[in-house]
Amino acid sequence: MLQFKHTEIEDLGQFKPYFAVQNTHIGDYSLGFQFMWHKYLAPDFAFTDGCLVLRELFAGKYYFYYPLSLAGDGAEEERAISSIEKFCRDGDIRLRFTNVPRRALPALVLRYGDVSVTDNRRWRDYLYDADAFRLYPGGKYAGQRNHVNKFRKAYPDWSFRACGKDDLPLLTDFLSEYAEAQRNKHNYLADEELDEVYAVLPKFEELGMFCGGLFVGNKLVGFSAGERCGDMVLVHIEKALRSFEGAYPMLAQQFALAFCGNGVRFLNRMDDAGDMGLRKSKLQYGPCELVDKYNVIPARAIDNVSHLPTVHTERLVLAPVEKKDEERYFRLASDVERNRYWGYDWREGRTSKRMPSAAWFLKCAREDFRHRLEMPLGIFFEGELMGEAVLHRFGYASEAEIGVRLLPEAEGKGYAREALRGLTDYAFSKLGLGRVEAKCFRENTRSRAALEGAGMRACGEDGIFSYFVRTPEM
Repeated sequence: MLQFKHTEIEDLGQFKPYFAVQNTHIGDYSLGFQFMWHKYLAPDFAFTDGCLVLRELFAGKYYFYYPLSLAGDGAEEERAISSIEKFCRDGDIRLRFTNVPRRALPALVLRYGDVSVTDNRRWRDYLYDADAFRLYPGGKYAGQRNHVNKFRKAYPDWSFRACGKDDLPLLTDFLSEYAEAQRNKHNYLADEELDEVYAVLPKFEELGMFCGGLFVGNKLVGFSAGERCGDMVLVHIEKALRSFEGAYPMLAQQFALAFCGNGVRFLNRMDDAGDMGLRKSKLQYGPCELVDKYNVIPARAIDNVSHLPTVHTERLVLAPVEKKDEERYFRLASDVERNRYWGYDWREGRTSKRMPSAAWFLKCAREDFRHRLEMPLGIFFEGELMGEAVLHRFGYASEAEIGVRLLPEAEGKGYAREALRGLTDYAFSKLGLGRVEAKCFRENTRSRAALEGAGMRACGEDGIFSYFVRTPEM
């Protein structure tokens, strides 16, 4: 079972080994990104199957980052995905993946079949060939070379050097000068990013980031900071004073020359956040790739069901419970002692322990279907409600769980067995499920007999439950 913990700043060190070897080329998988945007994203994290799994809450919905294997093992990633699926199924959480790399997209589409895929342009990272920044070669980079040459000519006393913690006052003073012009633009995203730059400065070395400053004489006119992840260096910060013409292309080149050796093939200069001026600038540097960050939302069998069905068996009709059956449904759902075997107690989650109205129970069942948590169908014999059959706990591998409960006067007539078989057959033929599961309390011999009579096969037990399964070929 996945155990998620909310990420605090001091937890980020645990992510470092995974980020250091990541090969997704996605900038979100980096300590600098997680630190600088922690206030806004603040993911939860868990470790499973040799992988790091991050979970982000965005607009009231959970999104699971594609798992990162420490060993770069695709099989470990697949097992971690299975663990995420189980976590979502057990917790009635809708499964949504984010930051899915392009290499992993085909496997996810094949895994689920029916998926929604999006790739927001504004969040794609700009990936560049590191040699291109070191050399600015050919006609493609003529503009950058011209700016660099102008800078060298205008400021012959320029220099570039690595900066460390002793340079923190110098970097802070530079940011104050830079910020004066920046904040006059009234761009809230740029202002937030600047606030995060101030926050990360004292943490450079702790986060394994490196920093380099461009000087004219003794004056700092720009600095860049980044970190290494796999075969790329991510540039988290790049700030320069525009009054020094050519400072930005000069800074970018010197940073690459200083920090992009020893097997570094790529520079990731992050996304443009939809800023068209920034987009134009990033495109002018000729990226070799815009790194896709796919969102993948798998559909379960129940997600495509627009309305509750009607299922006919030899004697019974399984159909939505109507208002005319409200009182009988109330008697079925409100009996605490009998529903103990159903695993349900209407008092749970309610502040008041007073008995709700009959309409409340039926409304809850309808709400559960509206949210696609379950498919509740009344069991009718000759037009009279006898009980309820439910498909619930729909998973992401074509599976669901089934359950039946009856009114006292309906027991002993084979209705449970018939309803179980009828709804299971429907699940296979109409919903396309490949596996229907069930469980009952070990001491509940009546339920066990009904499940076995419906063609379900015992597949295990624990201290509380006996478990059953049926597949189409059984």
